[in-house]
Amino acid sequence: MCGILAYAGDVLRLPDFERDFDELRHRGPDDTEILLVADERASLCFHRLAIMDPTQKGHQPFVDHDSGNVIICNGEIYNYETLKHDYESSYEFKSHSDCEVLIPMYRDLGIEEMCQHLDAEFALVVWDDKKKKLMAGRDPIGIRPLFHGYTKDNKIMFASEMKALAPFCTTVHAFPPGHYYDGEKFVQYRDVTTVLQYAPRNLDKHLKDIREKLIEGVRKRLVADVPVGFLLSGGLDSSLVCAIAQKILDRPISTFAVGLDHNPIDIGYAKIVAQYLKTDHHEVYFNKADTLSVLDKLIWNLETWDITTIRASIGMYFVARYVREKTHIKVLLTGEISDELFGYKYTDYAPSPEAFQSEAKKRVDELYMYDVLRADRCIAAHALEARVPFGDLDFVAMVMHINPALKMNTTGMGKWILRKAFEGTDYLPAEILWREKAAFSDAVGHSMVDYLKEFAEEQYSDHDFETGCARYSYRPPFTKESLLYRDIFEKHFSGHADLIKDFWMPNREWPGCNVTDPSARVLANYGKSGD
Repeated sequence: MCGILAYAGDVLRLPDFERDFDELRHRGPDDTEILLVADERASLCFHRLAIMDPTQKGHQPFVDHDSGNVIICNGEIYNYETLKHDYESSYEFKSHSDCEVLIPMYRDLGIEEMCQHLDAEFALVVWDDKKKKLMAGRDPIGIRPLFHGYTKDNKIMFASEMKALAPFCTTVHAFPPGHYYDGEKFVQYRDVTTVLQYAPRNLDKHLKDIREKLIEGVRKRLVADVPVGFLLSGGLDSSLVCAIAQKILDRPISTFAVGLDHNPIDIGYAKIVAQYLKTDHHEVYFNKADTLSVLDKLIWNLETWDITTIRASIGMYFVARYVREKTHIKVLLTGEISDELFGYKYTDYAPSPEAFQSEAKKRVDELYMYDVLRADRCIAAHALEARVPFGDLDFVAMVMHINPALKMNTTGMGKWILRKAFEGTDYLPAEILWREKAAFSDAVGHSMVDYLKEFAEEQYSDHDFETGCARYSYRPPFTKESLLYRDIFEKHFSGHADLIKDFWMPNREWPGCNVTDPSARVLANYGKSGD
């Protein structure tokens, strides 16, 4: 992860700019550059986490000295070798960075076609010196964060996190995934979730496509000039990512599991996977005091007040901190985005295939506010980079085009089609491949959520709760725990609550899903998930 900030003006004239830009240094501690262009008509600022070509040649911003164009990009471009080959005759590459290819691409294609040609996770900003305009773009799922805002004199700013814009902008908004900004307006260039017609209903072909495209999604994300590690919960998704990577690399990989210092559900299953794959495995433990002490810093990093996002971030925050402090790893592969595509526990209650598909589209479209936000901020908080194989664009588009009737839970086992795609292979033992899903915030240990609820009860009397909730007209808290998170959020980011659309909750319009807590533990079908 890197930290970017760009402004259609001279940032050095902004009060306390360097102090506020430093709020993003955790995203990129390896180098910092502030470049003023076109007689201070624009500024492009970059905190670098060096992953591809970690030498000085790979530092950003990238400048095209022929055109005067400048580009900064927080991203990984997985098809960069093919793209570089296309431009080797017309552009002299100065580094081995995957992002340098953006310079000749923008020169020849412009912002829209450039974004369309990228197989990447990215947030980028371009200064077009001829047009004298600041432009920007974001990947179709929003895996890399980007925000925009407007200063008092109506000049646009972009940044990787909202906290870097809030001191200068009257309004701050999330940059919409799959869009670019052409210097005047936002335009959608790709939508990976809207499906007009499903692929032919051929189960064997779907199973083959799922298996092959997920393997390719992992393969792309193993390319790095620094050590790569893997988060392993022992659940289906992260276990598949680890198993595929181990087979591709044909050597022991480094895996990391996290749980409470007592009753952690995931730790035991992760150990089974690690022993089966013969990984270099690490177990990370935290306790009640750790859980409560991290809340303020965690919410500052996350920039959210959502209950389930905060709960699920606690374990991920501690395991990422361990990786940063105890290893030389700088890239972590994770299992995010499988649930949105193949189903949660609550989507077992989907009343129809059409409802299942609609819910999947909603969840993928909103990932940048929830699970993807969690993975980015928890990992970037410790100067690491997250890569998400289940978010591979080809994989997502393919799965969305499978008839949802084949993805619904009609067998009593959620994610049946994903499990079936790897059945009969030696990637995972059957006890993991066919293990019931357990939500991460529960599986690190059921006591963690209990600690949080108990702590919130201690902070607020019933009267405090009523008056506290009444202070917030937008998405008011509805439990003492949610009030606790909202109060911490407002302490850091007062007036910016609308960056999050709503509380992440099961679809309350479905039978069995009208619940008041986002935890799968409250659902009647939770079953063996807690074992």
